[in-house]
Amino acid sequence: MTTTQPRPTTRAPRPDDGIRQPRVISFSQKLSKWDLRFSPYLYISPFFIMFAIVGLFPIAYTAVISFMDWDLIRNEGEFIGFDQYIWILSQPHFWTALRNTFSIFLLSSVPQLVLAIFIAAVLDRNIRAKTFWRMAVLVPYVVAPIAVGLIFNAMFADQSGFINGILQSIGIGAIPWHVEPFWSHVAIATMVNYRWMGYNTLILLAAMQAVNRDFYEAATVDGAGPIRQFFSITLPSLKPTLIFVIITATIGGLQIFDEPRVFDQAGRGGSAQQWLTITLYLYDVGWGQWNFGRAAAMAWILFIIILLIGLLNLIITRTLVRDEGLRRELSKRQQREQAKQARRALKETQA
Repeated sequence: MTTTQPRPTTRAPRPDDGIRQPRVISFSQKLSKWDLRFSPYLYISPFFIMFAIVGLFPIAYTAVISFMDWDLIRNEGEFIGFDQYIWILSQPHFWTALRNTFSIFLLSSVPQLVLAIFIAAVLDRNIRAKTFWRMAVLVPYVVAPIAVGLIFNAMFADQSGFINGILQSIGIGAIPWHVEPFWSHVAIATMVNYRWMGYNTLILLAAMQAVNRDFYEAATVDGAGPIRQFFSITLPSLKPTLIFVIITATIGGLQIFDEPRVFDQAGRGGSAQQWLTITLYLYDVGWGQWNFGRAAAMAWILFIIILLIGLLNLIITRTLVRDEGLRRELSKRQQREQAKQARRALKETQA
């Protein structure tokens, strides 16, 4: 009995063979594609819209007013060019305010950042009640600036202040906090440090906790102590955060207003402008003398000063603080492998 093999069936060629059919995309697929592409911009657009309304527009409007002799009642002004800027730069009060502003800024920002780094390094270690101390360090930040000013104004009173009482009890004479320019700057800088040190501490602490702990373990095996680990591992890793903290401290320090405003009852910067700052002088020119053109010009001068000082701080920070190299580009797995190899090499050397 013979069996016949089935013959393979062949399909007749069609006219569309070899021609790629176009892919039909449904409306839902298009909508999903559009959502993936444009939704991130839609989510962040409210911030930029609000910033354009309450940020960019006032800045541009102030720039226009600074070149005019502005009349607030008629809401119009006459273009006078750079006369407002020339008038401000020729005023002795402006240079006194500029000197006081930089003095208070240095007395507040430098100790503030140094203490914030030190406290953050302490809180980063394994201490008891870490959550309590981290919450406690932020308490001064939530206190109203007016309340802080009134309390410290009473503490630094010339005659019956708490600070002078302690100094006299240990045999030191009373300090004229509201008379001498330097001591008034120290008192105001103390208020600024009290308010903002905890805020900067928590930012730096968050950056310290993001550092991979394998580096500390490898450094401990190599024999590096806590101080060497801080300067070789912690501080280089804080470079981006330090830049942010220094820039924000510069902006806030040069725009200081609340603390010198409430340092006495008059709020005019002292009888002899001992603690007159640029913002206090700007407020007096704008709302005291009702000259908003000069006030706008002074605001732009302050803006340029802050921009220049911020760029200078950025350059200095990048120069002094070493870069962390490729550490941020490496994955956690690669970092662990490097730490293991370092420990293995150390053990072989000791053997």
